[in-house]
Amino acid sequence: MKKYTLFFFLLFLGCLTYGQTQNCACCTENHKAFDFWIGEWEVTNTDGSAAGKNTIEKIQSDCMLSENWISASAGFTGTSINFYNQRTGQWEQLWVDNAGNQLKLKGKKVGNQMILSSDEFKRNDGLLYVNRITWTANDDGSVRQLWEVLQKDSVVSVAFDGLYKKVN
Repeated sequence: MKKYTLFFFLLFLGCLTYGQTQNCACCTENHKAFDFWIGEWEVTNTDGSAAGKNTIEKIQSDCMLSENWISASAGFTGTSINFYNQRTGQWEQLWVDNAGNQLKLKGKKVGNQMILSSDEFKRNDGLLYVNRITWTANDDGSVRQLWEVLQKDSVVSVAFDGLYKKVN
């Protein structure tokens, strides 16, 4: 009888360990680096006016963040998929909106900031630019999202500067 008890205990322990391994493919600290952005958010512009609402949630067994944006300006929505790429050691984002725009970013967390940038792109002026978006986790639980356009590492414009506050 003790043989069977020991066998079933070891089988149970093996199944438990197997289940944890299978369910924990994306539970490293790197995979959790952008978790500060998870939640239901009201987003305001720097002047305090409404910018929109955003929902960020973990999907695919906690391997990705899904963003669903609804702008305060009627009719504008967008979605992004964000994930930690173990092969490159970077976070990546793919944004697509209902106006047909898309943006691909990559980068990493530095301190309390997630900093993602696009590849260089050429504008009508023939110069090369980069989009850089920085999400800053603030001490009060809010998140600042700053989208800058750079040319030769200098900021030439701010595309968006919003403050995220959690909806209770």
